[in-house]
Amino acid sequence: MGQQEKVATSLAGTVSEEISASLTAVDAELARRYPGDPGTRQPVHTVYVPGDVFEPGTLRSWGDQALAALDEHAPDAAAFAAVLGIPEELAGPVHDRVRAKLEREPVEDLRIDFEDGYGPRPDAEEDEAAARAARLVSEAYANGTAAPYMGIRMKCMEAGVRDRGIRTTDVFLTGLMEAGGIPEGLVLTLPKVTYPEQVTAFVQLLEAFEKAHGLDAGRMGFEIQIETSQSILAADGTAAVARMIDAARGRATGLHYGTFDYSACVGVSAAYQASDHPAADHAKAVMQVAAAGTGVRVSDGSTNVLPVGPTDQVHEAWRLHYGLTRRALARAYCQGWDMHPCHLPTRYAAVYAFYREGLEPAAARLAAYVAKAGGDVMDEPATAKALSGYLLRGIDCGALDTAEVARLTGLTRADLDAFASPRRGDLTVTAP
Repeated sequence: MGQQEKVATSLAGTVSEEISASLTAVDAELARRYPGDPGTRQPVHTVYVPGDVFEPGTLRSWGDQALAALDEHAPDAAAFAAVLGIPEELAGPVHDRVRAKLEREPVEDLRIDFEDGYGPRPDAEEDEAAARAARLVSEAYANGTAAPYMGIRMKCMEAGVRDRGIRTTDVFLTGLMEAGGIPEGLVLTLPKVTYPEQVTAFVQLLEAFEKAHGLDAGRMGFEIQIETSQSILAADGTAAVARMIDAARGRATGLHYGTFDYSACVGVSAAYQASDHPAADHAKAVMQVAAAGTGVRVSDGSTNVLPVGPTDQVHEAWRLHYGLTRRALARAYCQGWDMHPCHLPTRYAAVYAFYREGLEPAAARLAAYVAKAGGDVMDEPATAKALSGYLLRGIDCGALDTAEVARLTGLTRADLDAFASPRRGDLTVTAP
């Protein structure tokens, strides 16, 4: 090779050095505030069970009730697909995977509720229920019957219930420590957050607990539940939810939209309180933008229309839930709440249909990107990241198999992880 021709420039090297020096603080701030997605599994839903109702067999009971509903109201793949409008070519795979999921892992994320679903109780009664919840959660993780994620929703940080919420959290966490320690799948949910200072207060609580037990600082994170208009738009016109993420000091793991409390807060009448109401769309859009790049995930809310009663009524409720779930997935809300065991069939049907119908197009685009083969879509590194994240979510929830994704893309799980979670400033990662 010949000698490389020298390229002419006009600026002294010190200019670049000075610019870099001036942006050092910004670089550090970007890395702190916007680390990107953590690359961990996100559950497709959260199930809430009141603190006095949760039992050792609750998870299995939800799965069994869901299977019984399928047997009664949609006994085969064709019937289930006809109710929900699932394409014929997906009917068998979706139905089979839904049944297998309900048999193997019916609930991905469980919250034992000590807030609205539990209500005010005498202190001694709630103490006992919180201690019992800790014992049952510890036993579930020890004997292999736990959901991948489990935890509690305590009462909020408002004055009337603050002390009770703090005490319930303390009793529950202390019980976990006495039973063997904090499980990896622990999730805490702080409800009805209105001011960032309430998030700061919960951080203070967790810091004090970690220090008291010699735990690593930051060991425990928590979700922030968005149920008031003030958490979206503060009195000074700023997006309070963005300040809440910052106030969590790296501990926030999720933002959960509370469909009914938020709707009531902005004056939506009961008949129109739903996750597809324009007020809900606005709130979730603000949450989504505030959380983007921070590593904090956004969860949709729930429907209170239960699939119970005669078959026609169950089918109508199933179609509603299926449609709302598909709508949320298309808007990148990959998690929601389920309020009843009979919501599980349509939760998984919607999720599985979403990922299976997009499997081949997504895999082909990603394979073309890796091979630089082009095609009819010119994708960029950020799109490769989104495609990999889509396939990984499908694998994690059981909609897709690692082997079929590898066959279609030529990529391993590690390759997909590398594309889906590149380091900041490194969106040019290529598979080996």
